[in-house]
Amino acid sequence: MEIVSAIALEAPRVRLLVRKGQRGLSGAILYGWRHTDAAILGVMDADLQHPPKLLPALISSVLAGHDLAIGSRYAAGGRLGDWNPARKLLSAAAVWLTMPIQQAGIPAKDPMSGFFMVRRQCLQGIEFQPSGFKLLLEVLVRGRIQSVAELPFAFGLRHSGVSKASFKVGWDYAKLLARLYAEKLIFRWRQIRSCAPSQRG
Repeated sequence: MEIVSAIALEAPRVRLLVRKGQRGLSGAILYGWRHTDAAILGVMDADLQHPPKLLPALISSVLAGHDLAIGSRYAAGGRLGDWNPARKLLSAAAVWLTMPIQQAGIPAKDPMSGFFMVRRQCLQGIEFQPSGFKLLLEVLVRGRIQSVAELPFAFGLRHSGVSKASFKVGWDYAKLLARLYAEKLIFRWRQIRSCAPSQRG
C-alpha cells in the first residue's frame, strides 16, 4: 500500500482504493471498476503470477478491435506452471464445465483466468456477482462480447501471499455455475416459446 500511495503522489492517474469490512476478489474488482471512468477495464493479480510484460499486448488487442483480451494459460504456448496433477485436473474440469454456457462462436480456452482486459461498453448495465473469484466467466457469459483474443502466458510463481483456493472458493464457483446454467436454460426456453406457433384457431 505504501508503494502505491507513493506512486500516486507523482502520478495522478494512479489511485489506491481500500475497502473496509468487505472481502472477495470479484467484489474488489467491481468496486475498482465503479471508481474509474476508463473505457478499458482490467484485472491482474499483484503477486506477479501474471506477467506485467503482457499488459501492452492485452491493451493492443482491445485497441485493435477485440472486446475482450485474456491472458491465457490454455492458449497455444501458455502453461499452468508448477501445479500438481490433481490441481491441473480440477482446473481442466472447471474449464470443461463452462463450455455449454459460453457464447457460441467465441468460446474462451481459459475462462477461469484472472488476467484480462475488456471494453467497458460491453458490461454497461449488467449486475455481476460480487462474491467469488471467477469474474471472467460471468463476463464471457453475460457480457455483450463479440470478439475474444487469448494471449498465452506461463503462470508464474507467487512472490508473496497465499493461494485463494479453498472450499469456499469452490462453493462460490459452483453457485455461479448453477446460476449461469439456469439463466441459459431460461433464455433458451423463452426463445422456444417465442418461436412456437400460436395455439389459437
